[in-house]
Amino acid sequence: MNINKTKLTQFVDHFAGKNIAVWGDFILDEYLYGNTRRISREAPVLILSYQNKEFSLGGAGNSLQNIKALGAEPFPVGVLGTDDAGKKILELLRTKGISTDYLLIEKKYQTPIKTRIFAGEDNTRKQQILRIDQETEVPESPALNQKILKFLLHAQKRCYALLISDYNYFTIKEDIFNKMLPVYKEAKTPITLDSRFRLLNFKDVTVATPNEPEVEQALKIELHDNSQLVLEAGRTILKRLHSPALLITRGSKGMILFEKGKPPFSISVRGTTDIVDVTGAGDTVISVFTLALASGASFKDAALLSNYAGGLAVMKKGTATLTPQELKQAILS
Repeated sequence: MNINKTKLTQFVDHFAGKNIAVWGDFILDEYLYGNTRRISREAPVLILSYQNKEFSLGGAGNSLQNIKALGAEPFPVGVLGTDDAGKKILELLRTKGISTDYLLIEKKYQTPIKTRIFAGEDNTRKQQILRIDQETEVPESPALNQKILKFLLHAQKRCYALLISDYNYFTIKEDIFNKMLPVYKEAKTPITLDSRFRLLNFKDVTVATPNEPEVEQALKIELHDNSQLVLEAGRTILKRLHSPALLITRGSKGMILFEKGKPPFSISVRGTTDIVDVTGAGDTVISVFTLALASGASFKDAALLSNYAGGLAVMKKGTATLTPQELKQAILS
């Protein structure tokens, strides 16, 4: 594959200062750490001796962190509760210098929390032994929907692209999407989509970036790790979305880019296939793809950049972010 690496690094330089709207479900990630040295007498379970806890941005917040780390300016559009989790997310955003102008605070909404419990001895790396999800859906409210629509329309005037991060908590509502879509299309503002369970519900986005399980869920099929089936599924989704492009991520097998009127473009994984952690890698991919489009890259160049970024992300523990320098070094190495 002939890759113009200098051109790709120039796009990375253009990320700086780009305003990117991120419409999505914002989750508080909580990490509890402790030691395990004995089994309970009450039941055959480990006793965790609590040490400490940490918090980070989860859900659509992963994309915010990626965009910010790459030198651009993310603008979150979404809903938080008045609870402690919502307040903690606001605190994290402000600490990172991320705008909260387009976030709504809703009393009837409980901010989602994902609690991961890690255990191990003092001299060993902690391993996750349990995850507890506290999940709710954003309430259906015409007034709330109207405010989100207003924020999205205002964000279009100041942002180079819109990234939609749908974790199925229904911050992303189809009627809002259908009302804002013509404005973004008329302005030629790229819209990128990452949707866990509703991939085909948001037609006419610029590009969607599903992984293989999300493709299987959308089409109600099983791909059985079959490349030919993946190609057929990609063509079907591209047609049904009415989008100019689709990027399917395949983990250690790389990616496949589908463009309307062009043959599929397969990209081998960059870096080692000895993956450390895939957590948040999809958020890194769509963040870089979105920034690349906002910087004037073609779909092909955006996919190549995303592939380099994804290869770096899976070599880091947890929901890691990348710097422009790391990404450029990976491209040039």
